[in-house]
Amino acid sequence: MNDLTERQKFILTLVIHEYIRTATPVASQHLVARYKLDMSSATVRNELAVLTERGYLRQPHTSAGRVPTEEGYRYFVSRLIQATELPDSTRRMISHQFYQMRYDVEQWMRLAASILAHQSRAASLVTAPHPEKARLKHLELIATRGRQVLMVLVMVGGEIHQRILILSEPVGQDQLSQAAHHITTLYQGKDAEQIRTLRSLVEGLEADVVEWVLEEMEQVDSVVAGEVYLDGLTNVLSEPEFTASDEARRALKLLEEPTLLQDLLARTVLTHTPGGIQVLIGGEGTWEELRQCSIVLGSYGAPGVAVGTLGVLGPMRMSYGRAISVVRFMSNLLSDLVTETLMDDSAIKPEGEVSHE
Repeated sequence: MNDLTERQKFILTLVIHEYIRTATPVASQHLVARYKLDMSSATVRNELAVLTERGYLRQPHTSAGRVPTEEGYRYFVSRLIQATELPDSTRRMISHQFYQMRYDVEQWMRLAASILAHQSRAASLVTAPHPEKARLKHLELIATRGRQVLMVLVMVGGEIHQRILILSEPVGQDQLSQAAHHITTLYQGKDAEQIRTLRSLVEGLEADVVEWVLEEMEQVDSVVAGEVYLDGLTNVLSEPEFTASDEARRALKLLEEPTLLQDLLARTVLTHTPGGIQVLIGGEGTWEELRQCSIVLGSYGAPGVAVGTLGVLGPMRMSYGRAISVVRFMSNLLSDLVTETLMDDSAIKPEGEVSHE
């Protein structure tokens, strides 16, 4: 397929901007009048017909104007969109809000979801930072009742996991604390595979606990994303194209259903390095729930320690320039926060690495 002429690119851009603004089909006379174009309505109409024939526009009714197709939006996002940045004042305000609540990851996630939704006027999702490969930082064993023991497992990067263990016989707190300290000393900074190769270093109670530690770490490794935080769902439900249909609710179900969201993230943005942006338009033929929607996704974090995902979801008629700019800015900001805060664990290195003071 030959590329579009400069005039066709210009007209396609105008149609998309107008359709995003009005949610109504765009006619040639409207474009000429609104943008004071130096060409006739007939010329614009001919170019609209070419763009329709090429699959970038469609005409809902013979008497109506044109609306962009999925291919039209994809061409626009990949080749025509103008890079935009959030205003300096907005960026400073957002950064200030985050640095006021440093070292509170849960508050960061809720604030990030709120800001993404407000700035993009769409629905937002943010997943908590999650270790790419779980590595042990600290273990605690707490006697509770009889043979029951609470295991608290802290991973490098800050994730905490708890599990109730049932021992073969009651064990006192002093012995549990000694066992937890010894296991932490032996395996600190190591992942499940490394710990498994060194199981012979422990025996008895400690060997049993290490098996439970390995089960928990392998379960952590099987999950592709941390806890999900959502905001701005009403922004999507109020869009004109969704008010009389269930399309928006089907799309939002994707965000709220863990298995569907895990599949989406595993196949898309989690394969990218932090800072990358990915735009999915109309479900890309894979996710039927997103058939009438677009989603802008980004990743953030400290590679090798913890990474997360953030993004916004709206109708295909979303303001892509603004959505991409706010997702990119928030990705960079959260990456800085994760690096500065969670990298406090950087003295704990994977086997074979040495930390220099």
